[in-house]
Amino acid sequence: MSVFHSGSRLHMPQTPPCGGRIKRLFDLVFASCALIFLSPLMIGVALMIRLSDGGPAFFGHTRIGYNGKSFTCLKFRSMKPNSDAELQRHLSSNSAAMREWQTFRKVRNDPRVTPLGQILRKSSIDELPQLFNILVGDMSVVGPRPIQSVELQKYGFSRRHYLRSRPGLTGLWQVSGRSDLSYERRVALDRYYVTHWSLRLDIWVILKTVAVVMGRKGSY
Repeated sequence: MSVFHSGSRLHMPQTPPCGGRIKRLFDLVFASCALIFLSPLMIGVALMIRLSDGGPAFFGHTRIGYNGKSFTCLKFRSMKPNSDAELQRHLSSNSAAMREWQTFRKVRNDPRVTPLGQILRKSSIDELPQLFNILVGDMSVVGPRPIQSVELQKYGFSRRHYLRSRPGLTGLWQVSGRSDLSYERRVALDRYYVTHWSLRLDIWVILKTVAVVMGRKGSY
């Protein structure tokens, strides 16, 4: 299956997204109920972030979604306002961190993360704004890990599977080790999810996610 670039979008032959209408209906019901239930928490977190340093409560970063469409993936801001400059200083003076960043697009003991941000990341609360991404159809409750366009080359043949599904708020990668996994293992889990999707699998992943988040293993 061929994939080609056109502006900010990666195109591939149009196929229905993984799970089709049943999965989309499940996403809408789940995200709507979750937003109603979690709205007091989310409002409180947004206020705490604003009061902590005066910066914006939300952060948007570009990710690749279904059929190669770019979208803005939302999170509660967990980093300092000057995070890009902070990262470059850290990587330029730390070769081990540079290798880790090039491999995983993450670093442990990230100097950009604020004290409040560390709590939000450990508890995965920073990802709750992605419920809005689910409502508008950019993401799904369960799916592959949202990636940047530069990461698609690491997916090789498996990128066709990634592009067939909406990225997930959670997924097999999150309940199988999260940041402790190798990148190759993450890709394999994304491929397995798309080729073996079922509503039962989604429900299992959601229940497993609750246990993983409470255990806070592999999050940084």
